[in-house]
Amino acid sequence: MEIFLIKAAQLIVALVILVTIHEFGHYLFARIFGIKVNRFYLFFNPCFSILKYKPSEGTLQLIAWNTKDGKDKALKTFRVGKAHPEAPDAKPTWRSTLYGLGWLPLGGYCDIAGMVDETKSAKDLAAEPQSWEFRSKSAYKRLMVMVAGVLFNFILAIIIYAGIAFHWGDKYIAFEDMTEGMDFSPEMQAAGFHDGDRLIAIDDKPIESRDPSVAWDLIQEGTRVKILRGKDTMTITIPGSLLEKVAEAGNNGETPMSIRVPVQVLKLAPGEGAEKGGIQPGDRIVKIGNDTTPSVVREFKAALEKAKGTTVDVTVLRNGKEISMPVEISKDGTIGIQMVAPQDIFNTRTQSYSLLQSIPRGWEIGVSTMGTYISSLKMLFTPTGAKSLGGFGTLGSLFPEKWNWYTFWQLTAFLSVILAFMNILPIPGLDGGHTLFLLVEMVTRRKPSEKFLEYANMVGMAFLLLLLLYANANDVFRFLIK
Repeated sequence: MEIFLIKAAQLIVALVILVTIHEFGHYLFARIFGIKVNRFYLFFNPCFSILKYKPSEGTLQLIAWNTKDGKDKALKTFRVGKAHPEAPDAKPTWRSTLYGLGWLPLGGYCDIAGMVDETKSAKDLAAEPQSWEFRSKSAYKRLMVMVAGVLFNFILAIIIYAGIAFHWGDKYIAFEDMTEGMDFSPEMQAAGFHDGDRLIAIDDKPIESRDPSVAWDLIQEGTRVKILRGKDTMTITIPGSLLEKVAEAGNNGETPMSIRVPVQVLKLAPGEGAEKGGIQPGDRIVKIGNDTTPSVVREFKAALEKAKGTTVDVTVLRNGKEISMPVEISKDGTIGIQMVAPQDIFNTRTQSYSLLQSIPRGWEIGVSTMGTYISSLKMLFTPTGAKSLGGFGTLGSLFPEKWNWYTFWQLTAFLSVILAFMNILPIPGLDGGHTLFLLVEMVTRRKPSEKFLEYANMVGMAFLLLLLLYANANDVFRFLIK
């Protein structure tokens, strides 16, 4: 339960940041162009709101709701400033907006006056257009208001990536320093890779392990991957079937490749098989039994699983000499050792960035992440991609079991990129749908009717709701079949 709460807390904090920045983009550009914003809400508020702040009245309400007769009620109302009554013909200011916190953490909204969206229908706009309404502004101003949310999310991602580069830098193990090579999944091996291969280049371009898109680029159809196998250099051309096979395996939690890590002992568990048998910290385990040679962690674990519940000879490399000793393997397939982490075995490089250097690095990572994500969307139109679609459970599972600020900001930046792109898709109900209609209007010089926009918005919202239900149903299904 504790792990669930930690993951949920990280997801909610990330959503608070992303939704607030997204809606603030709409709000800011609306205010720049003199458009009134009726409500600015973080999270949705069906039936009631956790908080309502009314600058025009100088009040803050706790647990507020509207009665059937339209009256505004609250569990508790606090006076937080002077009232600033607004004249009917006055120019809207920030005090013209009601600011609220809803209870349903599925997003948020910026209720812009004179705009058909999820908060208003064509009937709500039956009155004569006012100068401070969205519908009264020129097409390019309305376009800027609509794309501002997406723009702010992408800028946020770049700022976060730049901040990560400035604060932490890049810490990585270069492919040339992975002396044991890589382990590859069965799908990658079927494409021609062997465990122990060392990656050199993709399409004749040297690759860096700190490049966020390298794993994606590696499995694209027709890509030429240069590898070092033993002392031989060779090239593998990626077949068209690999991408979908890797994606299918990914649905089951399998990664296409991982670094091959030697089995080097860091600590011993008192009273366990390794300590009793005479294994010492610093030993490198090179053999279990007579036939199995576990040169790396994956093979070592497989050998223990095969021999669990028995006592076998374990060979270690100590001070350049091989020493064998009988070691008892538990029924769980363990011998009671903690292994040295990869970053403490291989040469770990650190690239530091000054404040000015971090900005282009943030841009580089943001653009690369966006490009990779856009490219990966083609998988959604395959059976494998449809199965992999996930909802809030999938998003929450991305976060670590313990709060880690580095990982939190990495994931928040990634989700900001996703939110930016998904919102610009030309689907009615999303920013991209409004943008599409505005572009058509600018080209044809004909403004769609408010009734048409209302119906289009209804269809789009129905589609998005079905998509949301499907994605979260996938999460439930994956949880039940575990």
